[in-house]
Order: sequence, then C-alpha cells, then structure tokens
Amino acid sequence: MNVENRTIFEGDNLDILRGFDSETIDLIYLDPPFNSNKTYEAPIGSDAAGAAFKDSWSLSDLDNKWHGELAESEPALYSAIAAAEFTHGKSMKAYLIMMGIRMLEMRRILKPTGSIYLHCDPTASHYLKTMMDAIFGHQRFQNEIIWCYGGRGMSKKRFNRKHDTILFYGKTKNMFFSQEGASRPVAPEHVGRYNQTDSEGRRYARVRNRDGSYSNIYLSDVVREDWWEIPFVRGRESTGYPTQKPLTLLERIIKASSNQGDIVLDPFCGCATTCVAAERLQRQWIGIDLSPKAVELVKIRLERDEGLTEHGNLFAQRVIHCTEPPERLVPDPPEEIQPIALFNMPTIAEESMSQVQLQDYRTHKHELFGLQEGKCNGCEYPFNFRNMTIDHITPRSRGGTHRIENLQLLCGACNSTKGSGTQEQLKQKLKDTGVLR
Repeated sequence: MNVENRTIFEGDNLDILRGFDSETIDLIYLDPPFNSNKTYEAPIGSDAAGAAFKDSWSLSDLDNKWHGELAESEPALYSAIAAAEFTHGKSMKAYLIMMGIRMLEMRRILKPTGSIYLHCDPTASHYLKTMMDAIFGHQRFQNEIIWCYGGRGMSKKRFNRKHDTILFYGKTKNMFFSQEGASRPVAPEHVGRYNQTDSEGRRYARVRNRDGSYSNIYLSDVVREDWWEIPFVRGRESTGYPTQKPLTLLERIIKASSNQGDIVLDPFCGCATTCVAAERLQRQWIGIDLSPKAVELVKIRLERDEGLTEHGNLFAQRVIHCTEPPERLVPDPPEEIQPIALFNMPTIAEESMSQVQLQDYRTHKHELFGLQEGKCNGCEYPFNFRNMTIDHITPRSRGGTHRIENLQLLCGACNSTKGSGTQEQLKQKLKDTGVLR
C-alpha cells in the first residue's frame, strides 16, 4: 500500500483516490453530502467551530469531462444517472455524477474481499442505490441498513423523519464478513456464557429453555437485523460537527467487515469518527476531507478518547497530514486508445493522428458531451456517447480550426445531414423537416 497508516489527506478526494494503488483497501465507509440543499455550520465555541459546507449541487459544479468519461466507460451508470434528471432534476444528476466518478475509484481500490458502506438519507438513497447497482452489480448488494436515531420532532403533514440509510455492497462474492463481529449482544442473563466451543471451533452458549430442556445457541445464530437503533451523538462524544455520526455506529460496521490490522478508508471523513473507531478496534485507517479541520479534530478526539486506554495522546502525535495526492507504486497499465469515430471528414481521420493527438480529441469529446449535457448539438436529442461524432461548427474548408471552441457533437443523422455545410444550414434543414421548432 502506498499510503501510511493514520494519514489524513486534505484536498479533493477524487485526485487523492486516483493516487491509491489498486486493490489495497479492505473497507470503505463514506458519509458524503446528501444533496439536501442545505448549508451546514458547526456552532461557535465547539471543537468543530469553523467547519462548514454547502450541500447543494448544479452542473456548473462539475468538470464537464466527467460526463463523457462516465458515458464512455460506464454507459449503464450514466443511463441511470441521466434518468434521475427526468424524475428529480439537474441538481440530482449533478450530484450523482460527482458521486459516480468517485465511486468508480473506490471500486478500483477495494480488495476483492473488501466491502463498502455508503451512508445517505431518503433524499437520494434510491438514486444512489441504482448508481451502486450499476457500479458494483446488483448481485453484490448485501443490505439496506436502516439507522433509527429517534429524537424529538413533530410534523402535521407526515411521520417524523428519524432515520438514515446505509447501503452495503461487497466488491466480489468473496467479500469478508464476520458473523461474530456482526452479532447482537446476548441477553443479560446469558452474558459470559458464549464460552464453549464445539468440534468445529464454533462458540456457543448452553441455554435453558422454558420447558427445562437445554439448547446450544451459536454466535452465528444471533447476527443483527438490518435496522439499528442507535442514539444520535450527545454528551462528551459530540464535537459540534453538524453531521457527526456515533462511534457505536462505525464500530459496528468495522467489526462486521474487517479484521484487526485491515485498512479502513473514509473519503469524506469530516470530524473523523471512522478514524477514531478504527483506531479503537486496532485497524489501520486513512481519511480524506476538503477541510483542514478534519486533521485537527482527529487529533483532539484521539487525545480525549476513553476507548484508547493506552496512551491515546501518542496515537494523536502519529497522525500524518498530507496535502498532496499519493503516487502509485504500481500504476495501472496504459490504456490502448482505439479509434472511436471522432470526426466525419476523412482528411482528418483518427488513423492519421498520433496517440497524443487522439487522446487530446478524446478529452474534447468527453468535455463536449458534458457541455451539451449528452444531447446532439443539432437535433438536441440525448444520445449514447458512442453514437456521437465530433464535428466542426465552421468547416475546415471555410477556415474552421481544431480548437474546442469550434467543435461540437452531432448524432449520426445530423452529421450526415450537415455534411460539409455550415451549422446554420444544418439548423435550417432540421427546422424545415420539423425536427426543430
């Protein structure tokens, strides 16, 4: 692994994730923005004072190339994201593109035995479920965990909204899962009684039944349900961070899907609850956050944490603060660039271009796909990335350049209709035939 234990990265997690070696992380937990259209701020005087973020999204927040990158490499994913625009709007599409481009990197860096837990709320949970099905495969879905946190509240129009959703997926069918780590606490009268072992090494308790007979109750028989009642953060554990999650919640996830010494990653680590929980449970951990406040908070919490009985302050001193993405020790093999119908004019066919030129134009195609929001610049219909061709707005024969400002994407029909004519002529033909109004 090319990143040291107890490292907090400050910066855009996409750039940082792209620097991780492939298949090196055992468990990812992320509590990203929810597209709640709210602004969060920690109260003045709290440990987290100064931490703030806006949770609203628009297409202008994105790198336009992300549209094309997703549409080309993950057409099923992009189709699921595009569908969200029709049912919810461009804000949800922008949010899912932001998440999707990062989730692909998380899939890459997970070990084949690894798992990922995505924390969300009902604002976008159903859209995120579709997105994760497209990335990991619906057969890798394990649970939709409902975290019930209760609390006061009153609504005259609906039931009180007092739960979050955690989507749990495995990287492959060989994902690690600890039945013992995921087991419920035994009833008080049975505490200490799971101390017997059968011939296969399974732990069990000898329990007396109501009729006077005895039964063996195995730990594997008491795995938790997929709804968890855990109180919201309160008391000394609270840092004031506006979206802080309880340590109990993270400890339950980490115990179920990792072993001691495994590497746990939180790419939206905020007030660093995942990092503290992982340290408590003797796992290695890495956190990423845009704010330098995350580094400060993890040190404060490690120093104060009563769960770290052995020199908690020493753990805090070992935290590594990085502001630059890591460099891969084992880079992925270079992609072989294949011709993909970039242009419609044989005089500049992609076969005549160098690999560098072809990569430049491929990047242009990605960016144009985003600028045009996946729609043909002629008929204005949405099309699959592969069905789009780069075309010159002003033809080369009339002085047009190869610069992106003079490029557009057209579908096959519009490309054929335009031929060597101008963009104005194409638009007029489309109006004459009733394609455009």
